[in-house]
Amino acid sequence: MTKEIKRRGLLLVLSSPSGAGKSTLSRILLQQDENITLSVSMTTRPPRAGEQDGVDYNFVTVEEFETLVAEDGFLEHAKVFDNYYGTPAAPVEAAMAAGRDVLFDIDWQGTQQLSQKVAKDLVRVFILPPSKETLESRLKSRAQDSDEVVAKRMSKANQEISHWAEYDYIIVNDDLEKAEQELFSILRAERLKRERQTGLVQFVHDITGEE
Repeated sequence: MTKEIKRRGLLLVLSSPSGAGKSTLSRILLQQDENITLSVSMTTRPPRAGEQDGVDYNFVTVEEFETLVAEDGFLEHAKVFDNYYGTPAAPVEAAMAAGRDVLFDIDWQGTQQLSQKVAKDLVRVFILPPSKETLESRLKSRAQDSDEVVAKRMSKANQEISHWAEYDYIIVNDDLEKAEQELFSILRAERLKRERQTGLVQFVHDITGEE
């Protein structure tokens, strides 16, 4: 029986323009890997129908949010359309210390903030569409948005894609199964990095009998 070596968890960031497949890949990862959990953001906006506190978001008051900002309690935060959103540091650190990985579904701005705070724990993956035409086709096929909204998303996509070089890995999502395999390969390799396996020193000592 293989001995389990204690390790520190990592932070896996997935970013992409809307329609490139980030949400689909995130869902697959969470369904198939029991050792990774989705980061739950904190927000000051009111819950929408069907949303659960602590599951979809941690819903707090503006005063509570601003207090945590003042205490430097966020890994990243931003104000969007008059509401605050952010990732509290404490639960993420607790998960990593317990050897669990945390998945972040955030944009390049949030990724930059995480890079400044927890660079050594961060694994950044950017999902690209195979072409501009494919991206536009996917957005239209979802039938969720008007042509005007699709045009806005396409315009925003160029800005988001311009930050691809700030990421550690790039996956071109032309084939979902292939993209899924590539994502799992990245995660497996990053988990095996020597510096993340905090139990290696003791493990080697047990093998060699040397102190």
